[in-house]
Formats: sequence, C-alpha cells, structure tokens
Amino acid sequence: MISIKTSGSSTGDTIRQVQQQIGGTISERWGEYTLNINNENATGSIRFIRFEWGVTLLEYDITFHDEVIFESDYAQFNPIRFYYCLEGHCAHRFGNQPKDNLKKLERFQSVIIANTDDTPSLGYFEKGVKLTMNVILITRRKFLKKRLNGVQELNKRLYDVFMDTDHERKFAFFGSYNLKLANKISALRKVRSKNGMIRIMQIEGLVYEILAMQIAQHENDSKNSLHETSLLRRELKIIRDLANTIAKNVSKDYTLEQLARESGLSQAKLQEGFKLLYTRTVTEYIRHVRLEAARDFLGNSDMNISQVVYSIGFSSRSYFSKIFKNKYGISPSEFQAHVKQALSLETI
Repeated sequence: MISIKTSGSSTGDTIRQVQQQIGGTISERWGEYTLNINNENATGSIRFIRFEWGVTLLEYDITFHDEVIFESDYAQFNPIRFYYCLEGHCAHRFGNQPKDNLKKLERFQSVIIANTDDTPSLGYFEKGVKLTMNVILITRRKFLKKRLNGVQELNKRLYDVFMDTDHERKFAFFGSYNLKLANKISALRKVRSKNGMIRIMQIEGLVYEILAMQIAQHENDSKNSLHETSLLRRELKIIRDLANTIAKNVSKDYTLEQLARESGLSQAKLQEGFKLLYTRTVTEYIRHVRLEAARDFLGNSDMNISQVVYSIGFSSRSYFSKIFKNKYGISPSEFQAHVKQALSLETI
C-alpha cells in the first residue's frame, strides 16, 4: 500500500509533495503544471492550472500500481473542492470518521467536499483502476472577493459552505449522476489551441461553466430527493454511448424496440436511464437532439428549411416548424432570417 501525505499551502505545494513521495517530473507550459509519472508507483499525470479569481483546476489522469491512501491536510488554504469522476472511481472519508464512513465517488458522479482546518481528508484509490477525475478548488476569501455575486441566492447549506471562510464546518455532498457534466469536461480536456493565451482563456471559460453546472446540480438535488436507480454503472455507460450515437446520427429512424435490442437493455431500463441522465424519455431526447441539429444547420449552412427537415429525419415540415417554435420561441424561417441579417451586418 502507498501512503501519500500532503499539507501544502497551495495546489502547487501539494503536487510537489506528491512528487517527492511517489516520483515523477513536473513540467510547466503556459501556466499549466503537469506531474508526469511512469514508475513502479503509478502511470499517468496530474495537471493543475491556477486562475486569478481564486479557482484552481486539478486533473487526474492516472493509474496507481498499488492501493493508495491519500491524506491531505488543507489547513493552510482549505478550498472547497468540486469533484467529477469521468472514468474509474475512488472513495473518501474525513480523518475523524471511522473507516465504515467511507463514501465512494462513482463514475459520472459530482461531489462537493470541504474540510475544517483540523480535519484532514482521506482519499482511497484502488490498484490498477484508471482514474480520470476533475477537481475544481475554490479558495473562499479570494473567490468571494473576485467573482461571487448574489451568494445569498444559494440554498442555505451551500451558502454556509461558501461563507465559512474560517473553515469551521466540514461538508460533503455526493450528488446524482450527471452526463451533461461528462460531455462538458470531455470538451475541456480536448482544448488543443496552439496559442497559449487563447488556450488558457478557453479552459478558464469551460471551468467557470462546469463550476456553475455543479452548483446548479447541488441546488436541484437539494430541492428534490436524489433519484434512486436500479441501473448499474455499466448500463449507464451503455445508455450514455447510445445517446451520443443518436446525437451523431439524428436522421436515422429510431424506435424504442430497436434501441433496446441494439443496446441489450430492456425498454424499461432505457426509459429509466434516459430520464435519470437527460431528464427526458427516449422519444423526447431524440426530438431534442434533432431540433438542436436543425438549429445548427439553419445557422451554419446554406440548407433551406425543407433540406434541414429531411436531414434530421422528419417528414413533415409543418410539424417541424411547430415543435421548433415551441422549443425556441421563434419559427425556423424567422430564425434563419435573423442569422442571415446578423451575418450581413458583420460584413458592413
């Protein structure tokens, strides 16, 4: 078993302490710091980027070659941490809790954790499990000063966490599955601009958006009891992959029976999974992604409306126009006219 202990005053200090205990090399480019490890302890990387508004992005893309207990003492800067697990899993408990209080962070799950100054966090990582995890760390005093307006609008539990600048209360919230976050974090990891300034700006924008989505999820989960589901993680992944396939091939004629047969899941499980992950039935999801594709075609191509209708798998132009207006509050022809007018103004 590998035991890692950190007590840094910043994320940078923490990563350097990790390096001292399990090896690797730290590199820097355009303000991004990466610890690369390829030894008997682990294979992969830990990356972090600091932003001036009190936020740090921390990304794990690593496989440990032995079981790991990661003890972090955050007393010197004690951020609120917003976790999201894109691949793999891990577990957490506070240092003053018994071992049977261990809580698992599952794939596609969002978690918020904050410590008191005198209570370390214990992270548990399994041997041989590839972990792809994003963590957004918020230094409260700096963040409140720089960015957070209207904090009183948050629900009381999260409001208390943000306002606890003296770190007197510990907090742990294990949220529901959220595949919209998975898609957004995947987009974050695919930013490839060769221009350093543009790259950091793109990353910063996505980090801010992801943070907003995680806060909104806490709000929603707090108002409604978390959805219980009988679906396995493997089945949720199948449903996510199926949803992505539908979004990439919107013109195909889908039926619930055919989708169930192709996925190997029952129709009931498909409906349960789509409602859990996308808050829509299968049919509603298909209609949603078709309309999103139609909006993109109308705004970014030379297709006329009849061509767009055909391209997204509809046969009735009148039906398409009706549901497009219901969704976006504007008819397809009006939308297309507004886009063309905006483009013509840009060229003047």
